[in-house]
Amino acid sequence: MRVKRGVSAHAKHKKTLAAAKGMQHYRTRSFRLAKQGVIKSLRYTYRDRRNRKRDLRALWITRINNASRELGLSYSQLIAGMKKKDITVDRKILSELAVNNPKAFEAIVNTVKEK
Repeated sequence: MRVKRGVSAHAKHKKTLAAAKGMQHYRTRSFRLAKQGVIKSLRYTYRDRRNRKRDLRALWITRINNASRELGLSYSQLIAGMKKKDITVDRKILSELAVNNPKAFEAIVNTVKEK
């Protein structure tokens, strides 16, 4: 007996069209174009999950640099001084301190400035 694929094909098409819901023009109506769009969007998603980490680290470094320059140290001097003084605070937490708790950040900078 032959197998008719109507139900499974319809379900597959429906799933792909649902994934292409926010796209424009024929990508929301045509299965062929929707499939291409979904594949491309999944590629972008995979790539950008990695790029997000890169972008956030750059943002943290910028914030730390701006806050530390106001207190008389450059970013590189701050990080080098923290390594010498054996202060292990990562960049994410340092940037949070610089933005939300400037007194604590200033205390770290002053500790690094001490000879």
